[in-house]
Amino acid sequence: MSAAPPSGRLIAVDWLRSLAIVAMAAFHFGRDFEVLGLVPPGTTFGELWNLSARAIASTFVFLAGFSLWLAHGRAFRRRSYLVRLAQVAGAAAAISLATRIAVPEAWVRFGILHSIALSSVLALPFLRVPAWGTALAALLVLFALPSLRGPAFDGTFWLWSGLGTGVPPMMDYEPMVPWLAPFLAGLAFGQAGGVALFRWGPARPGRVARALAWPGRHALPIYLVHQPALIAVIVAGAWLWQRM
Repeated sequence: MSAAPPSGRLIAVDWLRSLAIVAMAAFHFGRDFEVLGLVPPGTTFGELWNLSARAIASTFVFLAGFSLWLAHGRAFRRRSYLVRLAQVAGAAAAISLATRIAVPEAWVRFGILHSIALSSVLALPFLRVPAWGTALAALLVLFALPSLRGPAFDGTFWLWSGLGTGVPPMMDYEPMVPWLAPFLAGLAFGQAGGVALFRWGPARPGRVARALAWPGRHALPIYLVHQPALIAVIVAGAWLWQRM
């Protein structure tokens, strides 16, 4: 049997998501310096940078899977689910459009928001599957499905799958293989009783606690605006530096 999710919001989850947002912003802040040509090429493309990028993305996807359980583990709320799915899918489409205009040579065809939106659909049947079954599915996605990669999955239509042998240049690419795995892992974590690990937040959060949770509660709009804001700050800073 899967453990039932809590009826109230867990502020500790918002804190963790806030921390992930800070890490993401710090990563993009450094990467933007290179994209804008302010540091030598290759400065932010080493192994540690790549590892941090995967860790940050995995945290967001894992928490998205966990949040699916928090929201719908007791009972599936169709209206709430469809509204949230439309928000994420719409934001993903906006990212694709914006990057298609700004960086047409590496625009985002299937990034992290696309991944979370599609994972939210593919994971629905697992809401009523035991935790061990969901965890097993995550392991299969991570370790078994990559063996299916081949030329048959090349082409734009199959970009979402991650099973192709060639991928066009993209600023962000998180296909279902392997990124459905951390989503299912987050769902399995909730089903297995992981909620208990996030009950340590205050029952009545104070002003500081709410402030720390605010970014986590507004992760989607922050994700959409943080890059333009960071680039504006960097460009303005570079302009001022040149005139000092």
